[in-house]
Amino acid sequence: MRILVTGGTGFLGGHLIPKLAGNGHQLFALTRSASSHAKLRALGASPVDGDLESSSPLSLPAVDAVVHTAALFRFSEPREPFFRANVDGTARLLASAEKAGARIFVHISAAGVIMDDAGTPIRDADESAPTFPNHFSAYLASKAQAETIVLAANKPGLRTLALRPPALWGPGDPFSRALPQAINSGQFSFIDRGDYAFATCHVDNVVEAVHCALERGEGGRAFFITDQEKLTFREFIAALASVQGLSIEKLRSIPYWLAVTLGRLMDAVWAVTRKEGDPPISRSMMRMIGREFNVNDAAARRELGYVGTTSRSAGLRGYGEVLPSTASAVRANR
Repeated sequence: MRILVTGGTGFLGGHLIPKLAGNGHQLFALTRSASSHAKLRALGASPVDGDLESSSPLSLPAVDAVVHTAALFRFSEPREPFFRANVDGTARLLASAEKAGARIFVHISAAGVIMDDAGTPIRDADESAPTFPNHFSAYLASKAQAETIVLAANKPGLRTLALRPPALWGPGDPFSRALPQAINSGQFSFIDRGDYAFATCHVDNVVEAVHCALERGEGGRAFFITDQEKLTFREFIAALASVQGLSIEKLRSIPYWLAVTLGRLMDAVWAVTRKEGDPPISRSMMRMIGREFNVNDAAARRELGYVGTTSRSAGLRGYGEVLPSTASAVRANR
């Protein structure tokens, strides 16, 4: 199969391309920077120049399928860039994919599209839960809108599906890389001690789900995908900290209402001062990680044949292969 992947230099794309290429598929990767050509070729994909945020037409090679992993993800930023990249860019990619002959379009959405503005805890939700295309979080709103566009494009000759992973993790993920600094600097605090259910999905399990979606699954549908083992947010952070030589025992905890209030304040400061990057706390961040969030992926297991074969223990062992120097540095700085 000839497959185009977007976001090939990102965390998920960097895991997905080698796996697809290793299974005998011919891979192409959309990129807006010539500097990434060598990296993409090393992963196993032929670079295709194109910018999802530009108004210029996308010229894609003839392909059988597109896997859209690219997205603008930030916790705090003006809304317009999110909709230009995640909504308009997805619509342009869909149109270009159809012209290129694609018969399958797999969109990597986000489980958080069912989070509401109020911070309502989510327990065992399935795909019947409503999404929130006007969410205060520009990221969640844009992902909800993009997903709707993808699913509405399903028709004879073009099968479109959306996969909804929750917190994505694995060796080299941005959250794990930032965790040592956050803990050692004293900036990390639990919300309500982190004693609430928190769904996750290892990057290799997302790759598995993409394989499944390329082969089967009713078009026009969204599917949650999660790890097999359930755990709390505190347990999740403890595991990621432990493999990097860190301890969570002395971390503070604050109530959710205070976290959201601080997030609003920091968002306002960043907006007024126009600082670059995300603030240490934002309202969007607190909504995404500070409340119970547990979803049911029975539909993906039943209809896609998804299993989630990478266990928690196997996923954590992978950190030892790429992070030994980090753990040593942390221990040396104590």
